Amino acid sequence: MAQINFGGVDENVVTREEFPLEKALAVLQDDTIAVIGYGVQGPGQALNMRDNGFNVIVGQRRGTSSWDRAINDGWVEGETLFSLEEAAERGTIVCNLLSDAGQIALWPMLKERLTAGKTLYFSHGFGITFNDQTNIIPPADVDVILVAPKGSGTSLRRLFQAGGGLNSSFAVYQDASGQAYEKAVAMGIGVGSGYLFETDFKKEVYSDLTGERGVLMGALAGIIEAQYQVLRQRGHSPSEAFNETVEELTQSLVPLVGENGMDWMFANCSVTAQRGALDWKGRFREATLPVLNELYDSVASGQEAARTIERGTTPNYRQELDAELKEVRDSELWQTGATVRQLRSKAAEKVEALS
Repeated sequence: MAQINFGGVDENVVTREEFPLEKALAVLQDDTIAVIGYGVQGPGQALNMRDNGFNVIVGQRRGTSSWDRAINDGWVEGETLFSLEEAAERGTIVCNLLSDAGQIALWPMLKERLTAGKTLYFSHGFGITFNDQTNIIPPADVDVILVAPKGSGTSLRRLFQAGGGLNSSFAVYQDASGQAYEKAVAMGIGVGSGYLFETDFKKEVYSDLTGERGVLMGALAGIIEAQYQVLRQRGHSPSEAFNETVEELTQSLVPLVGENGMDWMFANCSVTAQRGALDWKGRFREATLPVLNELYDSVASGQEAARTIERGTTPNYRQELDAELKEVRDSELWQTGATVRQLRSKAAEKVEALS
């Protein structure tokens, strides 16, 4: 395992150079990997492992859109595509990639099929970490491991197909066989990870829930709405408010940050922009620190898990979610965004036609 220095702190990282695909295949050569759930993470992980040469089967409910998607992706009913129950029975490594609510609902079925010597795999530490609420307590005679790609299943698949890899966290919760660590790393390589960062189940889920509710999604959406609202109230047009709030962020500035860091982005902007950003970032940091600490406390206390379970298991949750997303989609902000994206597409088509 390599040690890499991150901002002055040494961390353990597994690379594909030290643990190549051939080694991963050898570690799991006698295993049948059953991917349970073909929703968000399932397709990307299952397809990447199949393309990498692992023995993979998929478990999904018949008659669902996810079952149809699996068929379209080349999984064959009765050969590599089975009911959830049969796939869990057949698998020696059972990948529980159902939603958090789905994991709770189907845990009795899965637990019954986790016979001695099997491996239970997660891509999220939620069910195990908050097992006082989920009741997901694995048998003592199975390995329990985690590989959590740092992005969506779609991103995992796209990067894999492009010859790259999405970074992932990995962890071992229970090592009944004495080989759980190697299995976790082999699975991480198999699903198409670039680098593998060692963690534990609790830290993975605490950071994940904080990130989703914070900078990655919740805080991002909230501050976008706030700035757009200010600009509109001060007399700016919808297109101008959107361009200065979202379009420049996503199309110009964030790519620069991803390419070479925040300082690189600052260095490639005007002096006016540089001074404004550097002079104001501290104000925003101090304003948001109390909210983010409150958020982390809510995650660590289990309150966020309780709300997720309560809302996610509501019978009409999908309809309520659709209504919430429609409200976002139909807002002036994101209706403006849809128009801007259309103009962006037309401009790209013109450039392509001229090339």
